[in-house]
Amino acid sequence: MRTGLSTREEIEAELVEILVEMFEVEAVDVTGEANLYDDLDIDSIDAVDLIVRLKELTGKKVDPEDFKEIRTVDDVVSAIQGLLTQ
Repeated sequence: MRTGLSTREEIEAELVEILVEMFEVEAVDVTGEANLYDDLDIDSIDAVDLIVRLKELTGKKVDPEDFKEIRTVDDVVSAIQGLLTQ
């Protein structure tokens, strides 16, 4: 598990890095309100890749069913926070 992910801002910064690196989105496009699918062009295959990366990041299993409810960058940050507090 990556240390230093204790605040929402740290989680969001790490998520921005992941999205830029893995999916070649522009960092300026990654805002809390940005919709993963509509605004950042993340598709279902990309979402699976993101789940795998989040598991590596948190050391926790991410349930793909839980991820179906996630739509925005803020949703992902909240999900990571939830995983880290388990």
